[in-house]
Amino acid sequence: MKKRPSSALEMLIIVLFIMSISITASDCELKAQSDLRSEVDSYLEGLPFEMPAIELPSFPDSTFNIIDYDAVNDGHSLNTEAFRKTIQACSDAGGGTVTVPHGIWLTGPIRLESNINLHLDQGAMILFTPDRTQYPIIKTPSRGFLVTSPIYGFHLENVAITGEGIIDGSGEAWRPVKKFKTTSSQWEELLESGGVVDAEGKIWWPSQEALDGERYLKELKDQKSKQDLTENDFLPARDYMRPYMVLFVHCKKVLVDGVTIRNSPKFVLVPNWSEHIVIRNVKVNNEWWAQNGDGIDISSCKNVLIYKCIVSVGDDAICMKSDSKKNSHEPSLMNVVITDCNVYHGHGGFVIGSNTDGGIKNISVKNCNFIDTDVGLRFKSARGRGGLVEHIYMNDIFMKDIMNEAILFNAWYDDDPDDEEHPISNMTPRFRNFRFNDIYCIGARQAVSILGLPEMPVQDIEMNNLHISADKGFEVSYATDMVLKNISIVPRDGVVYSIHQSSSIIIENGLLPQATQTFMKVTGDRTANIRVVRTDLSSIDQPIDYADDADKKAVIVE
Repeated sequence: MKKRPSSALEMLIIVLFIMSISITASDCELKAQSDLRSEVDSYLEGLPFEMPAIELPSFPDSTFNIIDYDAVNDGHSLNTEAFRKTIQACSDAGGGTVTVPHGIWLTGPIRLESNINLHLDQGAMILFTPDRTQYPIIKTPSRGFLVTSPIYGFHLENVAITGEGIIDGSGEAWRPVKKFKTTSSQWEELLESGGVVDAEGKIWWPSQEALDGERYLKELKDQKSKQDLTENDFLPARDYMRPYMVLFVHCKKVLVDGVTIRNSPKFVLVPNWSEHIVIRNVKVNNEWWAQNGDGIDISSCKNVLIYKCIVSVGDDAICMKSDSKKNSHEPSLMNVVITDCNVYHGHGGFVIGSNTDGGIKNISVKNCNFIDTDVGLRFKSARGRGGLVEHIYMNDIFMKDIMNEAILFNAWYDDDPDDEEHPISNMTPRFRNFRFNDIYCIGARQAVSILGLPEMPVQDIEMNNLHISADKGFEVSYATDMVLKNISIVPRDGVVYSIHQSSSIIIENGLLPQATQTFMKVTGDRTANIRVVRTDLSSIDQPIDYADDADKKAVIVE
């Protein structure tokens, strides 16, 4: 009969086995961090501007499971306190990973802390409660009073949201819906669900407070000075204000990786005044009719990498914004790289603006696909909201079925263009030094529209190897110093280029589409020094059409 091993030997074997598992897990974590470092560095190689290495977050090996802090995954039990206790315990231990296992975890707002990785396992869904009373008004750094975001963090370092799970913001409980964006049956369902409709019968609101919120805030502004306002003053407008879904303010070393974020009350993923940010493999989804349903909004941040993301939303998909800051001598938004992303719906595939008053510099967008967006590449601002936007690089962009313009510059956002000059200030929109290479679009209402200001033209634009088929061609108003090389603009009808009050434009190796009767329409007494080089216009008798107010020598065909 064989002797049974001693209990001491059994204990030693167990300890060694546990140690081997721990070492293996640690090795996997180190390899994952090394792979991320290598991948991030590879995306920052060969940029057209200098950009520092992005600092990545790192976390202790400790793991805290929300189940151990009384969380229940039935989709009905409110787990706000369980999330708070788990995150607090993890933070008190020096940080680590807060694990959300499979199941539906109903909760109120989640406040993250430094050195915390909120990790959603495959099959996990964090469902934020539609009960709007669970979202207090809070005073935030730099952004004033806001409704508490479902996930948020202020002044954090080393923070992440990772995993393969889903984050659902119950946005249907917050968002207004415009009638023209719904079918008749959808509209009837909204009416039956409760809420109220405005006097014109055009917009459904989830509550009377939401409908009245804009008016209330205007009255509050007139009644109280900013320094006297408190959180309670804003409570009557909470339903109208709506929270951002994921908000980071003044944070450093932020990673969002792998998760699906959907159904947001307002903008989905909003880093603000933060730096060293990596967003990868993230799926962002709002319904196409979701009001103010922006996808990824990078606002006044530095050193940002976004790659391999999929976005389909009801407003701007991937958007850059900047706010001014006193005594700052550099742009508030700079050094952003976006690559290998797909956008399936949005007001713009990639967008800059509309607020650009803090300045924007050094943006690279490369190897992205935009399908069914309202606009492809969209650059917008307005007097009083503008600033200097420069050193912007667009490469290898592939678009299909764009509802409006494939490429749009608009310094008149929300205003009607005219020819009146205004005084130039630091809030005047300035777009300059943009480079476009290898841009393709099959189907758009218009190929390119550039609308500068009379007092501040769009300037220093280079486009090389553009191939765009659209209903309308290339229109320019108030622009200067443009070089267009190897450009194929194929409008369904009408002129290929319309140039108004613009100067110093070179079109080299352009294309005259078949059946085109007019290559270029020229208007405005400021239009001058337009050169058409190595472009065969011999098949039409009068390739240039001059308006009465245009100089008949404004265009030289070489």
